[in-house]
Amino acid sequence: MFDLPLKILNDVKELCKKDRLNANDTNKVLKRVTEEYKNAKISSGEAVGIVTAESFGEPGTQMILNVFHFAGVAEVAVTQGLPRLIELFDARKEPKTPRSEVYLKRGYGTSIDKVKLIAGMIKETKLEDIAEEFSFNLSMFRIEIVLDKKIMRDLKINDNYLLKKMQESFKEANVKYDNNVLKLKPKTTEGLKDLYQLKEKCKNLTIKGIKGVSQVSPIKKDNEFVIFCTGSNLKEIFAIDGVDKKRTTCNNIFIMADLLGIEAARNVIINETIDVLKNQGLDVDIRHIMLLADVMTNTGKVKGITRSGITSEKESVLARASFETPIKHLINASLIGEVDQLKSVIENVILNQAVPLGTGLPDLVAKMKEIKKK
Repeated sequence: MFDLPLKILNDVKELCKKDRLNANDTNKVLKRVTEEYKNAKISSGEAVGIVTAESFGEPGTQMILNVFHFAGVAEVAVTQGLPRLIELFDARKEPKTPRSEVYLKRGYGTSIDKVKLIAGMIKETKLEDIAEEFSFNLSMFRIEIVLDKKIMRDLKINDNYLLKKMQESFKEANVKYDNNVLKLKPKTTEGLKDLYQLKEKCKNLTIKGIKGVSQVSPIKKDNEFVIFCTGSNLKEIFAIDGVDKKRTTCNNIFIMADLLGIEAARNVIINETIDVLKNQGLDVDIRHIMLLADVMTNTGKVKGITRSGITSEKESVLARASFETPIKHLINASLIGEVDQLKSVIENVILNQAVPLGTGLPDLVAKMKEIKKK
């Protein structure tokens, strides 16, 4: 009866039920919503791609190169402005400043002690973070590491766990723990250079937490704590007890696509783009952003707006050649005898023909009666 998407239909019915409207009034509301929905549809032949490109191109020239330091914490930097838009639309594999927003399950997000505990489990703790001093004992040809017991207690790292971790990580050395001092002696003694390299390796050993997450920052948001952290290793974050997998996200499109599906990646593109534009005080219609996100993800894989991404999949040879590396596309097409159907804008502009958009879209076809010759 009502030509509406199921979600909109259910949402409208739910609102009508909440406002206690009778069946007749509900039908009137649905009829009006259907009219508005049909009026909002884009007309056939509308140049949506060009309008979207212009809608981003014009505000993009006003953007500033900007890295925003989150909540005054220097380590948690967030790339904003034009660099972030380029990252998103080029579908870069690794963002310049990877970050995650970790939401917690009910009962965890309101307790500051539980939030601190989970934040401690996420943050990467290296051996140098819990050590007071690294020194060489040249007479015994070994490294001695004095540990900070207070930090170890705060991070809930016990002596047995630390010793086991060290023995697993340094099989090329004998590891002993004696009177708050870790002692590492290489099994093969070749020289001071090897001893120094072993010391540097010790410093960077991850004792606890998720590798790459150098900074965590619990922030109160809408009556619950959200843990903002550097790094985008969602797989390991999901494994931590108390983390809400349904709401936790990161700004890496490919990780989101792998773990949560292509729709989640599409939502990241939309939400991140909106955040960047809002931060710059710019307003772009969400439908333009959604169109770009759809174009990048409609094949089930994330593809950037680059010559190796969506541009390489265009049907038209001339359209592909107009973007980058024209000689390559033209030669490849000529070798296989590819035919250009001239269905889109670019190829018709190149050939100085009417483009199939707007008034150029329909063709006039008329059957004429033959005039009999007298």
